Amino acid sequence: MADAPADIEGLIALMARLPGLGPRSARRAVLHLVKKRGTLLLPLADAMREVGTTARECVNCGNIGQHDLCAICEDERRRNGQICVVEDVEDLWAMERTGAFRGRYHVLGGTLSALDSIGPDELRIPKLAERVKDEGVSEVILALGATVDGQTTAHYIADRLSGVQVTTLAQGVPMGGELDYLDEGTIGAALRARRAL
Repeated sequence: MADAPADIEGLIALMARLPGLGPRSARRAVLHLVKKRGTLLLPLADAMREVGTTARECVNCGNIGQHDLCAICEDERRRNGQICVVEDVEDLWAMERTGAFRGRYHVLGGTLSALDSIGPDELRIPKLAERVKDEGVSEVILALGATVDGQTTAHYIADRLSGVQVTTLAQGVPMGGELDYLDEGTIGAALRARRAL
């Protein structure tokens, strides 16, 4: 069987480094792109080149935008005294899709992890403490994953912030969820977070 040309193999190798794509999926994606060169590959290459030159990390919150400050940080209506702390930009975007939160965000860039040697200084925790003081924040909402690292990070942040209310998202049974299909950890979290009807 003939090998692909070196440039295509190079593209496959790069694509395989993306989350969710292994070597086989990357090969299929690249072959599809090559077959759809005019309608998919070339426009995708142009879009990637454009994003590569215009995308910026917000110096305030860590969101991705086109300027030094993202649109959320520039919007004075979002200055309501609340900061929602998320692990990564995709979490921020997921929160924004709901339209339920109208404050500002803070992207940590990960979670604390002793195994991976990720401490507070590798994350944006010192910047969060600075923002809480400088922006007159009254509530910090911790929207971190229900993983060991996420909960460790949440407790660390809560211990470091004083003079501000620190809350976390509710955890437990999802809408439409049936107890028989849930894991024990989810049921336990739901039981501990119960509230009066």
